[in-house]
Amino acid sequence: MATVSWKRILKEWIIPFGIEIIVVLLLIKYVFFFVTVPTGSMIPTINEGDWLFATRVHNPENLKRGDIVVFDSEELGVTLIKRLVGLPGEKVEVDGTGAVFINGEKLEEPYVAHPSGLEGSFEVPEGCYLFMGDNRAGSNDARYWEQPYIPADKIIGHAHFTLFPFTRFGILK
Repeated sequence: MATVSWKRILKEWIIPFGIEIIVVLLLIKYVFFFVTVPTGSMIPTINEGDWLFATRVHNPENLKRGDIVVFDSEELGVTLIKRLVGLPGEKVEVDGTGAVFINGEKLEEPYVAHPSGLEGSFEVPEGCYLFMGDNRAGSNDARYWEQPYIPADKIIGHAHFTLFPFTRFGILK
């Protein structure tokens, strides 16, 4: 009858498992994370309660207009997921039909299913970004906030795909 060697268990099981846990924790801290959608402001692209996979953003200058971004709102005290509309230094205007213009040129937004007639004009400061939900008629976004511009250091991640529910599993567009 073989005796169990604690050194063998430590060497073959405990140390490798501990290393795997540390690697996963470091990946979650610095590379990617999972987030639950708090509101219906991104319907139909994302529904309230969906679970998303996002990568950490270490350099917000690499974000592009149209990206779905996770950020902290100091004003609301929550983490939000919205569409990036305005980049630093741009003038963003929303007319009475809900159309968005960037520096005078109309922005094509095929993802917006419910436009809103709320008008607004924004001049995005350097180092800040402007976000709106895809469900413009039902989104509490920059058009309503006292502080409509989100500083780069409040941007957490870039959402890439829906994990759950499984019926909606797939890449975000």
